[in-house]
Amino acid sequence: MLQSRPSSRPISAQPLKQAGAGRMSVSARVAPVDPLAYAGHRIDPERRRGRGATINPGSRYEAEQRISEDDGWGSLGELPAFRTEVAVEKPRTIITKNDSPDISFDRSINPYRGCEHGCVYCFARPSHAYLGLSPGLDFESKLTAKPDAALLLEKELSAPSYQPRTIAIGTNTDAYQPIEKKLRIMRQILEVLARFNHPVGIVTKSALVQRDIDILAPMAAKGLAKVAISITTLDRKLARAMEPRASTPAKRLEAISRLANAGCPVGVGFAPVIPGLNDHELEAVLEAAQKVGATSAMYVTLRLPLEIKDLFREWLADARPDRATRVMSLIRQTRGGKDYDPDWSQRMKGTGPVAELIATRFRAAAKRYGLDAPRQALDLTQFRVPADARPQLDLFDIPA
Repeated sequence: MLQSRPSSRPISAQPLKQAGAGRMSVSARVAPVDPLAYAGHRIDPERRRGRGATINPGSRYEAEQRISEDDGWGSLGELPAFRTEVAVEKPRTIITKNDSPDISFDRSINPYRGCEHGCVYCFARPSHAYLGLSPGLDFESKLTAKPDAALLLEKELSAPSYQPRTIAIGTNTDAYQPIEKKLRIMRQILEVLARFNHPVGIVTKSALVQRDIDILAPMAAKGLAKVAISITTLDRKLARAMEPRASTPAKRLEAISRLANAGCPVGVGFAPVIPGLNDHELEAVLEAAQKVGATSAMYVTLRLPLEIKDLFREWLADARPDRATRVMSLIRQTRGGKDYDPDWSQRMKGTGPVAELIATRFRAAAKRYGLDAPRQALDLTQFRVPADARPQLDLFDIPA
């Protein structure tokens, strides 16, 4: 028996429109009550179960976007769920350099592209467009892994011209996302860094970081490692909706405790602060983290560059419709009346009375809980290229 299948056809790329923001021409085959349904961006909840984004718009670099249309037989229901796919990437180098004036590190490593945690607010989402993929659901389901990362790292650290600086990991996509449990690329990277006595700073939302305490604790004892655990909320229900495949808040607090007990400096990141949604938890998160061993804290105000503004707005309307208007209003008040302002001098914290109030509350809470001490720099002086990583002639002590 022949079965009907959903049709797919290209349309000209266009910015997303908010539901109810205005009328647009629609096909007679699609109910006009939902403009975005015609654009093919909203995804049925059953297909995206356990995911963060609610839409999957095409890459901003594509001249056309493909949409799925029901052919009248209800066949959109036959489309499969979004399942995690992992492709292999073979880069030539693994250390990424940056010269951003508002970032405290100049180099980083990203073992993966995309992130299965699915945090709807993730500022790394737009980078998936470089792969011709959507910053929406593709970002959290179509991942790439770099299995040769450790080998590339050893090669780069062994170069005679290499000058050590702290390497940041987890500042783009999370190195401890679920696929790391099987692939173990991050652990291999740590093994190389430990051999070279190279300092590393890690940011993660995953309790999987505890797996590597056997490497991190000895490095920390030498002043070579520190970890920051990001906790956006203590509300399990909100965390599940906003960052569906990240560790629960309780598990992240447990990770802080175990790292601290092992002697590894560990801080808490209340990031992002979303005014009107989680900002009321600022003090509670810092207090909870301090009680289990955190010794420092930081925060970042929600950033909505490029596609993230539409992804977040659609998620907010779906997950918190009662707060959506208020939250977006407060966000704009931290960005000069816009969804986002990329200015280097204020993009991390925002400006205006709402942003200033968040900053004041953070400083007071950090001081109250002893999380405001000056951060200790990691030790660069111990860096050495181990004998087994040097060129063969260097193994012979031949006088010049």
